[in-house]
Amino acid sequence: MDMNEIKEIFFQECEEQLAELESGLLRLNDGDTDPETVNAVFRAVHSIKGGAGAFGLDDLVSFAHVFETTLDCVRSNKLEASQDLLKVMLRSADVLADLTAASRDGGTVESSRTSGLVAELEAYAKGQPLPSASAAPAPAPAAAAPEPAQAETPAPAAEAPEPTDDSGFQPVPFSFDALDGDDDLAIEDGRSVFTVRFKPRSDLYAKGNESVLILRELAKLGDLQVRCEADDLPSIDMLDPEGAYFSWLIRVETDQDEEAVRHVFEFVEWDSTVEITAGADEEAFAAPDAQGGDQPMAAVPFDLSLLEDVPAVSAEAAAPEAPAPAPAAAAPAAAGDESMAPPNLPLAAKAIAAEAEKKETVVPAVPAAPQTIRVDLDRVDRLINLVGELVINQAMLAQSVVENESGGSSAVNLGLEELQQLTREIQDSVMAIRAQPVKPVFQRMGRIVREIADMTAKQVRLVTEGENTEVDKTVIDKIAEPLTHMIRNAVDHGLETPEKRTEAGKNAEGVLRLSAKHRSGRIVIEIADDGAGINRERVKAKAIENGLITADANLSDEDIDNLIFHPGFSTADKISDISGRGVGMDVVKRSIQALGGRISITSKPGKGSVFTMSLPLTLAVLDGMVVTVANQTLVVPLTAIVETLQPEKSDIHSFGPSQRLIAIRDTFCPLVDVGNILNFRSDLANPVDGVALLVESEGGGQRALMVDAIQGQRQVVIKSLEANYTNVPGIAAATILGDGRVALILDVDAVVTASRGQPLSPDMMLAATG
Repeated sequence: MDMNEIKEIFFQECEEQLAELESGLLRLNDGDTDPETVNAVFRAVHSIKGGAGAFGLDDLVSFAHVFETTLDCVRSNKLEASQDLLKVMLRSADVLADLTAASRDGGTVESSRTSGLVAELEAYAKGQPLPSASAAPAPAPAAAAPEPAQAETPAPAAEAPEPTDDSGFQPVPFSFDALDGDDDLAIEDGRSVFTVRFKPRSDLYAKGNESVLILRELAKLGDLQVRCEADDLPSIDMLDPEGAYFSWLIRVETDQDEEAVRHVFEFVEWDSTVEITAGADEEAFAAPDAQGGDQPMAAVPFDLSLLEDVPAVSAEAAAPEAPAPAPAAAAPAAAGDESMAPPNLPLAAKAIAAEAEKKETVVPAVPAAPQTIRVDLDRVDRLINLVGELVINQAMLAQSVVENESGGSSAVNLGLEELQQLTREIQDSVMAIRAQPVKPVFQRMGRIVREIADMTAKQVRLVTEGENTEVDKTVIDKIAEPLTHMIRNAVDHGLETPEKRTEAGKNAEGVLRLSAKHRSGRIVIEIADDGAGINRERVKAKAIENGLITADANLSDEDIDNLIFHPGFSTADKISDISGRGVGMDVVKRSIQALGGRISITSKPGKGSVFTMSLPLTLAVLDGMVVTVANQTLVVPLTAIVETLQPEKSDIHSFGPSQRLIAIRDTFCPLVDVGNILNFRSDLANPVDGVALLVESEGGGQRALMVDAIQGQRQVVIKSLEANYTNVPGIAAATILGDGRVALILDVDAVVTASRGQPLSPDMMLAATG
């Protein structure tokens, strides 16, 4: 693995750390007081800083260092996580993300953005007024001067000295006696001296670290004086083999500063206690006892029979036979002395007995944490393409067997059924690999909300739901742009200013709700606000002004709402950086329809609006019903079908000159001739001679689609018509059947819309594929 690959892995990990950082800050902003949340936020910034330092990304390191310092003050309860501070930290998280992207792509971030936040973070960390509040310099630095009188000359005087020149230089007297060698800030021969107390915890060793390596790295900074302290070492009967009992007292004499010393412990500070103080602690390095010098280790009596496999003798039985221990002075006696009798070790005996029982007892295994690997997305795409070809070849093989085999129970048919089941399982497993939660996209919207709210002077709170809803990776990558436009539109146009909300009896803070959920094999994303709703009178007037509709046009509320999706339409009075050019919602509609999705609006004046996007879970495969219409083979997405019916003549009722209804369980449903809608035939077919598919569409209710016959249910691979041919109204995509022929996938929503009196037009984009 070369350095570029390692660097790429680092930036991938940065994305995860940035997501964790923003998520934690938002939880703190919502009132979370769990210390672990603060620790998680601190670790995210700390990890980014550490990795950036390894690659020499100085701008990223310097900003992350200031950010980390402020977070450390919050973590140590020196600084309260107030709302104002969290706003600064959220903006800092945005800048940290931009610095990371700039470091990855070779760009730059304006210094004005970073310098302002650095000044604010440092002011919070040092407990000083914010830069905006401290623009005027403090007028009285002399107030902090020492009480003794000062004069121009070293001799004492009754009043403060006067400036010696026009520059305002003023001498400050001090005593050389203060520079004592015992001062905490001791400097010897121009080198700094620090005292380090380093106490590892057991987690440090469990992760494969070693204290000796840390000391070896510290020795590179200068001269060391190290003493191992074993005061916490318990007696052998209380000893934990996996515990950590030793600590180190270290005197460092170096040319570096304290930050360099602290940097040595950077990657083990979570698993140890590190205290660094300036100066040498001579008392700490004094003799450990009154007699001076280390004492020789006394012999420790131990019964080696405890290590044998024979059952251990209980402490109660062994106690009467054990002679009284000898005085401490006689410890170094000969091996056969009574002082070398085995001690009373009840815990050790119990431990050995328990170990013997473990050999006969089956201990349930602790479930291991899930393991993950990073795979290039291109490899997954190639795998999905191969699975698609496998599905097509399996269908071709099945078609050939049907054409050449008369019996239905032959070995070939049985093997073909097993192949079909195996192919389906492989396809489901591969598609699950590409399924990703929408959480990263939702988290990205938090920054958009904060920026637009600041630009419009509005108070907005973003609430997200269903962040773990999974959808195909391709869909996730392409919904970010339409979501951004819709969020900007909701904050700028949907929510009112705090003053207007207060006048209307609402909370000054507007709520923007972003949710995702699965419904009928699709993912539904909703953007809801509690603003003023769509001003339909203004929208209609603007449409008349732009020549989109006539003044006497009779439009429903739904038709008026959909006018905002027209290219170039905008109700903004003036063009700004946010809106006014009439391209936002048009882009939203085209982007969603290009994904095979659809968008709808519901709005109530004074209550707010809800924008609903319905998208397919995947753009690769779908389950469909293969049907025949006017000698053409079509595929109807199975997720849109409610049930299939064989119409009876008594169930068909005429309505108007060309409309027909079908009676279904005491209800009437419009009957739609698919062949006539798609211009496959000019005359309406007889419903009794065909099959009705009861389908349900977004916003169009239920319709009974009339087809000639049903061939069967199959899983098909989606092939884009728009990319390989051209856009065809009423057709969502295409697929390859088992006999090699191309079949068209029906756009159910477009057909239902056309049945309501809106003919299929060439400018209609592709829509739902399931």
